[in-house]
Order: sequence, then structure tokens, then C-alpha cells
Amino acid sequence: MKWEILHRTRFNYSSPVRDSFNEVRLQPQANDQQSLDSFLLKVLPAARLRHYSDFYNNIIHHFEIPEPHTSLTVESQSRVTTRPGPTLAWNATPFPLARIDEALRWERSYDFLQPSRFVDTLPETWRLALDVVGDRQDTWQAALALMHFVHTHLKYETASTHVHTHMQDVLSQRRGVCQDFAHVLLGLCRAVKIPACYVSGYLATESASATHAWMEVLIPGVGWRALDPTHNSQPGETYVKIAVGRDYADVAPISGHYVGSTDRTLDVSVQIRAVE
Repeated sequence: MKWEILHRTRFNYSSPVRDSFNEVRLQPQANDQQSLDSFLLKVLPAARLRHYSDFYNNIIHHFEIPEPHTSLTVESQSRVTTRPGPTLAWNATPFPLARIDEALRWERSYDFLQPSRFVDTLPETWRLALDVVGDRQDTWQAALALMHFVHTHLKYETASTHVHTHMQDVLSQRRGVCQDFAHVLLGLCRAVKIPACYVSGYLATESASATHAWMEVLIPGVGWRALDPTHNSQPGETYVKIAVGRDYADVAPISGHYVGSTDRTLDVSVQIRAVE
């Protein structure tokens, strides 16, 4: 499937700000499941764009605007071709949970077993994960059980949380958005030693108006497999992957700092169109 994606973010400041330094993570990945046919990033006020790959091989663009300005607009235009990715049968049992420590032999799995800014592996998280996993003996089946729990335990409610909400607050409130569903599932998986990473991107439907978040688990001998706890599903051709990290803090679409008023407004719009 082919998709055209327009993602526009605009900040308006109550008074001029200056010395703005920003990092942008909006370029979709090129991998076995998707091809990046084109990508264009625009910034107003105009600034010189540079880019690099971070530790997790995400593409990060960065720019500086030293002069005073009262607004900042960041617009990305992407054209992506997606293909069906590898999935596991819902009843598959590819790797014993009792041997999950062997996952540490995989490159970079260690980072995705640790607590992170919005995710923890505290004793209460571990106990909850154990209760959900029950007597399941397979890593994949344990991950599916945890996903189903998150999907049914939490209520999806727009604007019920913010980008800095911790997974424990989400569990207490029992509501959140896709980012929160992913954070809770990350914590539960990591608590039982299943490596799990956060994924940012788009759920490419023509009604989409924001980015989407899901996660991936590492099944030794199989590889990383994507799970979307918001929809209790395995992502397919309608998902466009941008970046991966330990949690949202690693993959925020736009992050940075500036000198000036904190009184500002933010407007974000995402338009996705299927291309014949």
C-alpha cells in the first residue's frame, strides 16, 4: 500500500522567543516492511537542517533559530510504501518463557529490559505481570496475554493524560491514549524479562489526525514482533514506523528548548491519504 502523509506542527508564542534548538523525529524508516519513497521537511522561520542517526538508528533532524520569532512551524511530507510484515500465529509457541534470559544474547536487547523515564519494573509491576501470565509457558503467549490485559484493563480516552504521564498513573486511572497503552505493556513485558521497545509512527487510515504508538517484543529465535495494545492486534500494512526507543522520551516527534516566554499554544495536524 502507498501512503502520502502530511504532518504539521505549529507553535505560537505570546511574545518573541530566541535561541531555539530543536530535534525532529518525523522521517519514516526504510526497512523490510516499508519503503520511504520521498521525505521533505520544512521549517519556518527558515533554518538550516542537519540530520544524524541515533543509537537506535532513528533519523533525527536538528536545527537552530537564534533570532527572535513569535511562531515556529515544522512540516513533514512523506510518501511511504508498506508491505505485509512477518507475523506469528496467535496460537504459536516459538520460545519457552523459562529460557527468556537467552534474549540478552541479541544485540541491544539489554536497553529494552530496563526501566525508563515513563516505564518501570517495580515489584508491583512484576506481580501484576505474573498474575496475568499465569501458567503460560511460552514467551509469545505471555506477551499476547499481557497485551490483551492492557487492552481490556485500560479505557481509551482522548486527553485523559499528557505526554509526561507515567505508566503507574495510567494503571491507577485505568485510562489513557495509545502512548499510555504502549508504556504499560512495555513495563509488564520487561518485568518478566521479555525485551520490549516503544514504536512511534502512524496508523495509516484516512481519518488519522495524530501519530500513533505501539510496541515490539523480542522473541529469541524469531526476532522482534510488533503488538498494538490499543487495538489488541499485530500491526500490518496500515502502520508506518518512524522511530523506536525505550519509551516516548526517546522518540518525541519534536523536542528542544528556547529562551523566552513559556506562554504558548500548540497545534498539530496529520493528514494521511492512500495513493493508488
